[in-house]
Amino acid sequence: MITLFSILVLGFFLGMRHATDSDHVVAVTTIVSKQRSIGSAALTGIYWGIGHSLTLLVVGGAIIFFGLVIPERLGLSLEFCVALMLILLGSWNLRVAMRSLRIDSGPAGNGHSHEHVHHDGEWVHSHPHGHGADTHGHSDTSVPPARVDRVFGRVSGYRAIRPLVIGVVHGVAGSAALALLVLPIIQRPIWALAYLLVFGLGTIAGMMLMTAAIAVPITYTARFDFFQRHFATAAGVLSVGFGLFLCYQIGFVDGLFTL
Repeated sequence: MITLFSILVLGFFLGMRHATDSDHVVAVTTIVSKQRSIGSAALTGIYWGIGHSLTLLVVGGAIIFFGLVIPERLGLSLEFCVALMLILLGSWNLRVAMRSLRIDSGPAGNGHSHEHVHHDGEWVHSHPHGHGADTHGHSDTSVPPARVDRVFGRVSGYRAIRPLVIGVVHGVAGSAALALLVLPIIQRPIWALAYLLVFGLGTIAGMMLMTAAIAVPITYTARFDFFQRHFATAAGVLSVGFGLFLCYQIGFVDGLFTL
């Protein structure tokens, strides 16, 4: 006989396992690659998990209490949005990297060029820099994250919005089916809702641990400009490449564009 305790234990560990799905890992790695502390990275994971869990509770609650059925094409469309989001996140990283590369390969300025790291809030970026007036890569406030931070930085809770929104997008996508597959075998609606809640808590815990683990090598090698610059670039390439792969997989293999 299935007991409430066994359901809750199952939900928590499945939630932690769900946090390690490939699209989740790629998304948070792209964000964390620009952060400078383990604590900040862990908070990013918590905010992501909260956004994901809130959406899962809303969708799962509608399925439990109102018999909501998500059409196949809508489910694939939501998954496709996740793929587009990964491309956007990766492009954001690559834009800074390409700008730095263009400056580095351009004409020499009035001094020797070298790289150094700036800290813009919770973001870290590097770029070529010379001692002449025209060899500095850019203003410290001109990189895309810094421009956004300058506009919205004083808004209460702004730092939580970015990972929260990304978590919401992942939550509405079909990857949350891992949790919803268990709901039909739970006969009592309250038990099913409790399962979703604990599943969400497991997802938050798993994502917090994962983002903290990703941030450890970034934090302790932040003083090495080369590593900092190229880790963010590699994360951007991975995010764009995986996003394009998902677009093809969802659009043509799974049938979003061929149904």
